[in-house]
Amino acid sequence: MANQREIHELENQVDKFSETLATARKMQQDWLNYGLNFIHLYVEDVDGDWLETWEDGEIIGNSLLDSIKEFLVSDDRVALRVRQHLKERSLFDLAVNLEEYWRIYKADERLSAVRNLLASNVSREVDDDFLDLADSLLAKLAEVL
Repeated sequence: MANQREIHELENQVDKFSETLATARKMQQDWLNYGLNFIHLYVEDVDGDWLETWEDGEIIGNSLLDSIKEFLVSDDRVALRVRQHLKERSLFDLAVNLEEYWRIYKADERLSAVRNLLASNVSREVDDDFLDLADSLLAKLAEVL
């Protein structure tokens, strides 16, 4: 059974790699077709002040991490369940990973990443309560952030 799971995970990794490679090839072809103007296809506000406000984004990123850390140490029911689930594991490490996963655009991929993150601490079969915890955690983060 573990071998089937490993094979499935490897297939997912190969699929993601293939997608990434196809995206890179398309971007390279657009660069060849349009020259430097290809950037307009990929950057929404290329002529805006994004470079001047770059540091502001870093501050927002830090406040995102701070908000996640504050939530994880709060008395919220979901935060308590997460801490109980983690046992000895570092809340800071979890917060850093959650901040990174929060930036994943597709909600189903974000949920899968959070489930995998929480599952890395579980030596038993993943049950419905565990899956519900990952769903609840993302829902609470959406409220808090």
